[in-house]
Amino acid sequence: MNFVHITLWAGVAGWTVAQLTKMLICLVESRRLDFRYLASTGGMPSAHTSLVSALTTAIGLTEGFSSPLFALSFIFAAVVMFDAQTVRAASGKQARLLNQIVGELFKEHHLSENKLKELLGHTRLEVFFGMLTGIATTLALFRFFP
Repeated sequence: MNFVHITLWAGVAGWTVAQLTKMLICLVESRRLDFRYLASTGGMPSAHTSLVSALTTAIGLTEGFSSPLFALSFIFAAVVMFDAQTVRAASGKQARLLNQIVGELFKEHHLSENKLKELLGHTRLEVFFGMLTGIATTLALFRFFP
């Protein structure tokens, strides 16, 4: 039995390409290589979206685009993408606001200097490019590793 199916590799490849793209964008913008982007959340493109889009594309190519498994994966991908641009983005905005409040209070009172992570969610554009990254990565993977 083959435990490492191409759909798994497609998802991993989609996530990896998105994270490496974030790192390269940072390199171009700041002229420094920051390996923290390999495990970061938020930013361009959405790695969560890339992963689920790659997985869904791979399932469509292997099982058929009319299969129940593709339908399940498509709905799962839609939920992840919706969550990335709404719930997680709202959490990031709340974290930014709380950090501002704590910053103001810290000037007058002794509070913890620990900050909340603000870059959690994605814009629609970041999700869109994450989707394109995942689909393109899977199509390339299937082309070069049939």
